[in-house]
Amino acid sequence: MTVSQNSDHGSVRRRPPWLRSLGDREPPGQIVVGGQSYRLLDIFKHDFWAATAIYVNDAGDRVICKFNRLQSVGWIPMAWVGRVLAAREAGFLRRLSNIELVPRDLGSVAHEGRRLPNAVARAFVDGEPFRVKEQVTPRFFDELKHLLAGMHAAGMAYVDLHKRENIIVGRDGRPHLIDFQVCFGLSPTWPGSGRLARYCLAKLQEMDLYHFRKHLVRCFPETLSPEQRLQFEQPPRFIRWHRKIAVPLRTLRRKLLVSLRVRDAGGQASSELEPEAAYREMAGKTRE
Repeated sequence: MTVSQNSDHGSVRRRPPWLRSLGDREPPGQIVVGGQSYRLLDIFKHDFWAATAIYVNDAGDRVICKFNRLQSVGWIPMAWVGRVLAAREAGFLRRLSNIELVPRDLGSVAHEGRRLPNAVARAFVDGEPFRVKEQVTPRFFDELKHLLAGMHAAGMAYVDLHKRENIIVGRDGRPHLIDFQVCFGLSPTWPGSGRLARYCLAKLQEMDLYHFRKHLVRCFPETLSPEQRLQFEQPPRFIRWHRKIAVPLRTLRRKLLVSLRVRDAGGQASSELEPEAAYREMAGKTRE
């Protein structure tokens, strides 16, 4: 594989096929969603689990389509994982369809007359990934808290709120959540509704609230008393346990990508040849 791009710290190149959800392939140039044809406009990211792209039709309407894992890892088939992930995320979107600020599921995705079971399409959210305080107001967090409350009441936890790029600041200044791939929800049947599942849900909902408070404290600490700030900044015990596992794994993954020269010596996602949209700084680049 040839080196594709130079950076300040060395050279970076495209991920090898086994580290990309579609291998050497890219998202299709044309898809059909809801009986309408859409053409590829931009690819937001292409990582191990999924390739996420934006499509537009002749009327200028845009949709987001996520193509989950198809590529095998060595002799291990992974297409079934992609089908499960797509069905799972579409199910979560439908489950939350009555909650404002959650993008709606748009139904099945087809390409060249064939349904793509690993793909899920949802409404496009026009806005910018949440990054800094200057993007938001205290009301933004009031609405985000209300949105989480609606999810929790539906028997779900968002789980991925620690990633600020999953929170979109809409053009209207309101919070929108995207990427429901790792959400957790109770099932109507056992064991998905058993005691262990309910315990896990309660802990994951607690984690949602911790990360919500963390973002709030970082943006508007002046709205809280010193005692409240201290309470909000201290993570629950199970988050501390999770970090003891997750942090070494994340470090190992970064070292692997650096050793493959996919990332530069710093190991940050922004140094990849094809970083996700939340890391792009190119002027005029379409973002979600």
